[in-house]
Amino acid sequence: MTTIPQALDAPRCVWPAAATLGEGTLWSRREEALYWVDILERRLHRYHPASEARASWDFDEEISAVAERAAGPGLIVTLRRGFALFDPARNAPAQYLHQPEPELTTNRFNDGKCDAQGRFWGGTMDFDCEAPTGSLYRFDADGRCTKHDEGFAVTNGPTWSQGGRTMYFNDTVKGRIHAYDFDADSGTLSNKREWHRFERGDGYPDGMTTDAAGRLWIAHWGGACVSCHDPVTAEELLRIKLPTSHITNCAFGGPGLRTLYITSATSGLTPAQREAEPLAGGLFAVPLDVAGLPAACFAG
Repeated sequence: MTTIPQALDAPRCVWPAAATLGEGTLWSRREEALYWVDILERRLHRYHPASEARASWDFDEEISAVAERAAGPGLIVTLRRGFALFDPARNAPAQYLHQPEPELTTNRFNDGKCDAQGRFWGGTMDFDCEAPTGSLYRFDADGRCTKHDEGFAVTNGPTWSQGGRTMYFNDTVKGRIHAYDFDADSGTLSNKREWHRFERGDGYPDGMTTDAAGRLWIAHWGGACVSCHDPVTAEELLRIKLPTSHITNCAFGGPGLRTLYITSATSGLTPAQREAEPLAGGLFAVPLDVAGLPAACFAG
């Protein structure tokens, strides 16, 4: 029998940042802090809940996703054109590692994260969210970069099942979440299928994460919520409503990984919506009665 998770309180805006496009949530176990980004404002943020301290770093181009490194200081990030290293403690310019699409000048990277083996998975997208020019890449610690799927206008995710044998990835514009069989040893995908499709009027599937019981938590762009789903049937188990329309990503953090941190965006809102949604672009926190999984680190 499926266990139904519960929110222990209403969402609270912990950083009313008015981000143009909040994204890239990552809970740092080393720092007990949440990293997140404002893609279009080219900014990395860090929020330390215990002290409520906030810090930000500006970049010369869009920054979209973040993971901690296992073999060195700082972070691996995706910038507009590819994978790079950045150390917030040094605050020196990011150093590119690889740019897989130099010919696709109207593309940019979007969401991404590491698998349990320390490989970074990141997706590209059309900057105008229209042309199906986006692809899914795997970047390894030895510098190899492999394309695994293509034909997306906007990519989001990925996340993995509890045992790591299934990877989920979003074709956002088409409202679809795909599942793939995932070979953890080789880092390859097979048996692509549609796992879930959002109903018309329910927004579009954006960033997502997995909890310790294997359930998926998915942000709804245009749907003003995060929904929790059974990993096999995709049945919706819980819906957390937010006070703004464009919900973009989520990650578990805090003590015991029992707080869900949620990003949002002001991009795409009409003037009337902006007036009605003063917390748009904020970072939200919701305490839950379930725990998340710790974020995997990049092996390099």
